[in-house]
Amino acid sequence: MNKSILSGKVVKFLLGGGVATAINLLLIFLLIDKLGFDTPFLRNLANLISIELSLIASFFIYRIWVWRGGSWNWFNVLFKQLPLYHVSAGTAIIVRVFFVFPLLDWLGVSYSVNTIFGALISASLNFIISDRFVFTSGKNQGKEAYFPEALTPALVEDSPPAPKFAGVEKKVPSIGDLGANRHKINLLSLVIPAHNEEDCIVNTIHNISEHLDRTSINYEILVVNDNSKDNTEAILQKLHEDNLKVRYINNYYPNGFGFAVRCGLENFKGDAVAIVMADNSDNPENMIDYYNKIQEGYDCVFGSRFIKGGKVIDYPFYKLIINRFANLFIQVLFGLPLNDTTNAFKMYRREVIEGISPLLSHHFNLTVELPLKAIVRGYSYAIIPITWKNRSAGISKLKLKEMGSRYLFIVLYTWLEKHLSRGDYRRKEVAIKVKSSD
Repeated sequence: MNKSILSGKVVKFLLGGGVATAINLLLIFLLIDKLGFDTPFLRNLANLISIELSLIASFFIYRIWVWRGGSWNWFNVLFKQLPLYHVSAGTAIIVRVFFVFPLLDWLGVSYSVNTIFGALISASLNFIISDRFVFTSGKNQGKEAYFPEALTPALVEDSPPAPKFAGVEKKVPSIGDLGANRHKINLLSLVIPAHNEEDCIVNTIHNISEHLDRTSINYEILVVNDNSKDNTEAILQKLHEDNLKVRYINNYYPNGFGFAVRCGLENFKGDAVAIVMADNSDNPENMIDYYNKIQEGYDCVFGSRFIKGGKVIDYPFYKLIINRFANLFIQVLFGLPLNDTTNAFKMYRREVIEGISPLLSHHFNLTVELPLKAIVRGYSYAIIPITWKNRSAGISKLKLKEMGSRYLFIVLYTWLEKHLSRGDYRRKEVAIKVKSSD
């Protein structure tokens, strides 16, 4: 889907859905209150009739107003497009009732928020299916599914190696002030939050150092000891003694991933900073890819595990499903090419961190706040494929059940800033711009 689809069609789609909902309610009222469908059987029949007629009405609203053009051949409309649209709407409802509602209920999200969020997910899914498969002109508009979009790494233990990428997969259309006038990154900082990571932190630091030492990159590794109760701090002290490029500080905020990252972002020394996990899940080769890409002049570099060349290894299946639903919601809500917003591993220039402060998130929802604020406030970014593998030691600190409402809060907060702040927090545009290339 291109930007024009996400900027114009989504609004019309939502308005058309509102009209169809109004038609549904009006038909129910007429059938039950005016025509006397007042027995249990007749009331159910009234619901079925009103749903079907409003569904047909929404189909023609979308066909005429949202997805204009294409074939109006009666056979194609009645026996292909309309049945496919029923499948699309039915799939969206099934996902909403049997997956989204139970999941949000399990996460402890309130019923009202659950209803709104479920409706948005359902509408998003219906929009995507309709756009890709229903309202087409006969030309295949879909894209090849690269793993793990097709879930292969979650289901197959030994998946084939990811194809090597040949540059930026997607770019923000208005790149901004790229070019030789952008200052180069002389020192790269890596901020690593660590809470009880005695089993992982040594391998993580050594792996990163070995890769970066083979390059000409000038770097520092700043580990934030997040109130660890094990031997993490003692290990960090030894790592610093062995390698002066490694230093650590103790988190002066309350315990929490977001607090630890914020502490690191207030104390790094570099011209750019990458957030890296302590569990060795992030590929150091991708850190070099990030560095090379940000040197081209981008304000941010975001990785995606879910585009061509991306890969996940040993990703728990239920977490993968939740991840894809959450990122799909964010992608459609903001109209983004980025489909892996929730991943923490991203790189930002120093001025971006300064421009999106103060940060609000206390926990893992900071991984969403950072990129969304950077995008909403007008900073340029590139997206490249990355590889992720599940931790082999230690315990994951992410508790999905506790994070659902926090993620939703920060997403909606940033969405409101985008649409209601009237650009008060956007970066100032510069005079020099260069043409973006794909």
